[in-house]
Amino acid sequence: MILVVSHRADEHANAVLAALRRRGTPSRLLDVSRFPTELSLTIGAGCEGDGPILAPRRGRSLRLDAVQAVWWRRPQPFVLHHDLRGENRRIFAWREAREAFAGMWQSLDVRWVNNPVRDEAATHKPWQLTLAERLGLRVPRTCITSDPSRARAFVESVRPGRAVFKSLQASRADWRATRLVRAKELGRLDVVRYAPVIFQEYVEAGVDVRVTAVARRLFATAIHVSDTDYPADFRVGFDQARVEPIRLPAKLTARLRRLLSALGLAYAAIDLRRDDDGEYYFLEVNPSGQWLFIEERTGQPITDAVARLLATGR
Repeated sequence: MILVVSHRADEHANAVLAALRRRGTPSRLLDVSRFPTELSLTIGAGCEGDGPILAPRRGRSLRLDAVQAVWWRRPQPFVLHHDLRGENRRIFAWREAREAFAGMWQSLDVRWVNNPVRDEAATHKPWQLTLAERLGLRVPRTCITSDPSRARAFVESVRPGRAVFKSLQASRADWRATRLVRAKELGRLDVVRYAPVIFQEYVEAGVDVRVTAVARRLFATAIHVSDTDYPADFRVGFDQARVEPIRLPAKLTARLRRLLSALGLAYAAIDLRRDDDGEYYFLEVNPSGQWLFIEERTGQPITDAVARLLATGR
């Protein structure tokens, strides 16, 4: 049994579940937002069946000791009962739910893609950038700060118009593209006192490279952002870009694998930028990054690779 922790609207989860069905591998989708309103959790010796057991109001219960692998894809927030009143009570209930599930996940003897503790740690960009540089990857000059004077000094230290800024983390609701610091932004640098911002030296638009890592396999794709109207971020002009699979240099491949091993990730989407001199710069790694948009343009069998990893560990 393969357990996919995500939600029904996740097209990547649905694609992998379909691939697992084609392999004849039993699998189930678990949306943890159904807890505790539509789903109960039982853990421990002496309980019915000795758990852990997830039981919906209707339908089959799921015995977690029957699960061999878990894909920690896009877990959703718990949805508490509406009739639970009072902020303190709701905070307490949410905290108890988090503690029960977190402890339950870590007690499972399963193959993780990715372990939730390592997955969470790997999302933090300061840690990613520090580790990448430590392992020999080239990283653009970076300043993460909430100090307006330090932000201004960093922007002024690079060539005019050659700094970009981006958020440390973003949800679907507040996502913003990577943007160049122009005159308008220079006049608003004081707002960083409200929250830290990542500033980086802009690597001239050559080719963005998305590397989708599935265990030892690295699917590398060149995205020719210089062909687009928005070369600062391939996500904005992807439909305009020429896209092609590429082979990475052996030394770079080895360093990326060391990075993934150090982060404890079996799956990740890594973003690089290759400048006109052929130098590769590490930008970030997303432990639950998307790949269907790459697969559709290149034909790389990434979905089947994820399904195989879950089913066989390879």
